[in-house]
Amino acid sequence: MPRSPYPTARLASVLVLLYEKEGQIRVLLTTRSKGLRSHPGQTALPGGKHDASDVDSIDTAFREANEEVGLPRNLPSIHVLCVLRPFLSQYGLIVAPVVGLLTDLAVLDTLTPCEGEVDAIFEHPLEAILDPSLTTGMALAEKGSEGWPYEEELYNMCDQQWPNGMTYRMHRFRSAASPIKGLTADILLLFFFVSPQTMVAEIAFDRGPVYERWAPGQINTFSGIAQILSEQEVVSRRISGTLSESSHASRGHLPAA
Repeated sequence: MPRSPYPTARLASVLVLLYEKEGQIRVLLTTRSKGLRSHPGQTALPGGKHDASDVDSIDTAFREANEEVGLPRNLPSIHVLCVLRPFLSQYGLIVAPVVGLLTDLAVLDTLTPCEGEVDAIFEHPLEAILDPSLTTGMALAEKGSEGWPYEEELYNMCDQQWPNGMTYRMHRFRSAASPIKGLTADILLLFFFVSPQTMVAEIAFDRGPVYERWAPGQINTFSGIAQILSEQEVVSRRISGTLSESSHASRGHLPAA
């Protein structure tokens, strides 16, 4: 993982495992156990916090995938394509998405959800994140159930105000198990590797989403997020008495983690 000014306790990684099946690029997803304290029952990419034994963000992602769904480590049929720019979670974790391509679909049959952590393992067409209508005819979670409690058939959105005053657009996609939303949806949508306005699925399919991605005034570059992190750290250090006026003036903006 690139050097970061933040303690490792705030660093995390997720695995975006892609594969081609029946002519579609699909992504592996999980439903978190309802017994967990954080995000119970929500859709997630396999992943978790950085461990002291992890070499880098890639190591974190694959260790967590092994623990959560039993994905074997160091498989020759999984090719790491890239590590996306970091994402900031609602609870202040800096999450690095590791994108991998699986070429042996037989591996999927060996996966097993970790008891107490994962309730379900499922997949979703990546292109359906751009156009939710592509899931029409698929076996999806029952409308009105916990798996899709919204009035819309396939896609739901709302704009929210975060405590820091930032406007955030929450996208929700109907799937075979639980709604794809929040950070998981953002990771599947965003890909700043090429430009601040380019998306993961747009790179794969050469087009944008059929809906409006951003809320009015929403910060949509990591430099904006980094500035928020910097301001939060300054406030925290002022409260603890460890920040002087001179050190504040010399900080400038926070480098991307």
